[in-house]
Amino acid sequence: MSASATALALASAVLHAAWNLLLGRARDVEAATAATFVLSFLLAAPFAAVWWHADASVWPYALASTLLEVVYVGGLALGYQWGDVSFVYPVTRGLAPVLALVAGVVLLGHGASVGEVIGIVLVGGGILLVRGAGRAGDLRGPVVTVVTAASIAGYTLVDHGGVQRAGALAYFLLIMVGPTLVYPFVAGPRAMVAAIDRNVVLAAATTFGSFVLGLLALRHGSAAAVLAVRSSSIVVTALLAGRVLQERVTPVRLVGSAVVFAGVVLVAR
Repeated sequence: MSASATALALASAVLHAAWNLLLGRARDVEAATAATFVLSFLLAAPFAAVWWHADASVWPYALASTLLEVVYVGGLALGYQWGDVSFVYPVTRGLAPVLALVAGVVLLGHGASVGEVIGIVLVGGGILLVRGAGRAGDLRGPVVTVVTAASIAGYTLVDHGGVQRAGALAYFLLIMVGPTLVYPFVAGPRAMVAAIDRNVVLAAATTFGSFVLGLLALRHGSAAAVLAVRSSSIVVTALLAGRVLQERVTPVRLVGSAVVFAGVVLVAR
């Protein structure tokens, strides 16, 4: 991957970690998540209108991506209600490239290299370490994180093709249509408005920046490589969750997050 694509993906990773940590601080995570995506849509709209570019061939990609974004946003909000950010975040981001690889092997007949297999083992081991320090006995969180991870894998692969057919700003607006229309009604319009504060506004700005930078990175690098570099946000989030969210982030969880990231790098090479 080129140096410019790597820089874009790293910047996207930092912003991605930031908005997830900001949402993790909300009292009503579902309402705050809905408000964040609505505000990010409104923030992007005037810029996308000025620099609008979208080929007709982008619509199937945009439709598939926005449906996957609906699943992602909902899963993320539920995950943060039922589990710590320092658990949900590394598991969802770590499982996504693994699920993409497994789908390629099972559904498309692609082979898996030794490095990829080792990466899968590392991701699995890292998740066990992260989970060991998390909540036990409640399966809702793990189930939601797996579904969320699958949506991440899906929209990353779709967006790699979609962003080649539209400007990054226009494409961001198209894929945010689903969450923007659906989740205000899921969370409740009044609750969503009540959730808007400085943290939510900052989360909206960093969401916008993270997605656009990630889309620009996908223009210059493979989906697997971009996903791997963006997954460096796993370590950033684990390091900051204790300080920002007052979560009990043990050394075992930190090590587990680092192991997950190492596995992601091997899987996505």
